[in-house]
Amino acid sequence: MKSFANKVAAITGAASGMGRELALELAARGCALSLSDVNTKGLEETAKLAKAKGVKVTTAKLDVASREAVYDWAEQTAKDHGGVNLIFNNAGVALNAPLDTISQKDFEWIVDINFWGVVYGSQAFLPHLKASGDGHIINTSSLFGLIGTPGTGAYSATKFAVRGYTESLRIELDMMNCGVSATCVHPGGIRTEINRSARIAEGTEKLFGVSGEKARDKFDKLLNTTSANKAARIILRAVEKNSRRVVVGPDAKFMDIIVRLLGSAYQPLIAANTKRMLR
Repeated sequence: MKSFANKVAAITGAASGMGRELALELAARGCALSLSDVNTKGLEETAKLAKAKGVKVTTAKLDVASREAVYDWAEQTAKDHGGVNLIFNNAGVALNAPLDTISQKDFEWIVDINFWGVVYGSQAFLPHLKASGDGHIINTSSLFGLIGTPGTGAYSATKFAVRGYTESLRIELDMMNCGVSATCVHPGGIRTEINRSARIAEGTEKLFGVSGEKARDKFDKLLNTTSANKAARIILRAVEKNSRRVVVGPDAKFMDIIVRLLGSAYQPLIAANTKRMLR
């Protein structure tokens, strides 16, 4: 996609963080917006900021775990804007839970939002993107879609799933030659609220040797390396270049290199260093 001017972008998780910054960067480049989130207060704040840049903005309260709601939003977006060019499946949640004690309810919760939300968004918008003749799907995975770490197994499972889904989707779209492409995004530690709002399940303290809250505070500092605005600009550059994958932030780039060099041999290093980092 050479330019975002006069295009229409739909963004999930637009109330804050990368979703908000993507919206504002796109608006500054002349792209109309259809924004969604479960947080209506934050969503309206994003919309107000984006409208000030002179583009059309529509909003919808949306739970991406609901297939019907996502499909309805896609149809409404196309109706309101006369078409859609981009879908940013950006909404996501975090969970700290040892895999031996994680509840079925917590596992289903994170899979429904982080994985099925991406699938629903991609499938619901794909016909509209094809109709536009110049479409792009941008799915947010994570650094934890490149590596596994203790306490984040369920989160990593969803992000590895997003990676596999998006890479396969990109190949299929290439084969179709339908005017639509896809990019998988792997952010490292971005200065957003996702870690601060993560669920902490029972068993986390036993696994790490410190309280769940202390572990969250420590990881929040360790992962807080890249601003949401910088991440948004990197992502949009990748879309302009039609990149298949974009790794965002120095921490994500470092671990990507480590995994490429060591393969699964990185895992003992993670195990040996996790508790040391939490001291």
